[in-house]
Amino acid sequence: MQYFPLFVDTQSLKVLVVGAGDVASRKLDLLSRTQAHIKVIALDVCQDTQAYVQSGRISLEQRSIKQSDIKDCDLLYLCTADTALNEQLAVFAQEQGIWANVVDNPKFCRFITPSIVDRGRLQIAISTAGAAPVYARELRSRLESWLPQSITPLFDFIAERRGEVQQRLPVFKQRRVFWEQFFSRNDTRYDESTEKHYQSSFTISKQRGELLLIDTTTDPKLLPIGAMPYLQKIEVTYSRLDVPFELNELLRRDASISSQFDTKCIEAQLAKGESCLVFGNVDEINDLAEQFPNAKYLKPGRL
Repeated sequence: MQYFPLFVDTQSLKVLVVGAGDVASRKLDLLSRTQAHIKVIALDVCQDTQAYVQSGRISLEQRSIKQSDIKDCDLLYLCTADTALNEQLAVFAQEQGIWANVVDNPKFCRFITPSIVDRGRLQIAISTAGAAPVYARELRSRLESWLPQSITPLFDFIAERRGEVQQRLPVFKQRRVFWEQFFSRNDTRYDESTEKHYQSSFTISKQRGELLLIDTTTDPKLLPIGAMPYLQKIEVTYSRLDVPFELNELLRRDASISSQFDTKCIEAQLAKGESCLVFGNVDEINDLAEQFPNAKYLKPGRL
């Protein structure tokens, strides 16, 4: 993983953009949505960038850039048409410990700006590490069409009520079940029924956990997409073998792994309403499938 994804708090962040042409304006289209303090230094200014100046969203100094201008910023975008100048300033920024992005020149980028799906509090960043930005934009368009705009007010609604949920449900697992029930009832809508679904979700009904079975002949990369929601609910993975990295990556980060288990242990887990996964050889998994007929035996292409 060459580029590690981070979400940065933009409050009080100082961003300097060098250049004010069409390329710079595209960066400003995204930066202007943040809470960062944005300063632009350039000799020539395009109409779109000038509009941001007139709106008061950014500050502009129409002059040549100096190295001393860079020392006060947190992030630097170099968008001039002068490749040599961009590279020179990027090297200087690195020496000063300042992160710089040189447009269309990954070799001199300390960071890159991903393709972003913006739904208010829900942000999805997509990157191909500079290899295929066209595909990143295509994937973004698919997500844009799939995620409704109602998610924006819905997540504002949820954020306002997180404190109340924590007070009424002090146990973490209770809160997780609460939100699972809420989203199951409400989905991604935000309408007159959202408050009703929120209140009714406090009546947490105790449900039996689910058992998932996967044998060693199954390549995790070939599991059906429909298996993902089930895998994300797993509390513990039982296995006497090493769990493949590819399978572990599909599970919740806080799920535990145990090599000590039997059928009584599994039954107790399910009775408490906690879902579990057993990974083992074919004979072991077939045996468990007979003992737990309601278990989901995951195989390539089907649940």
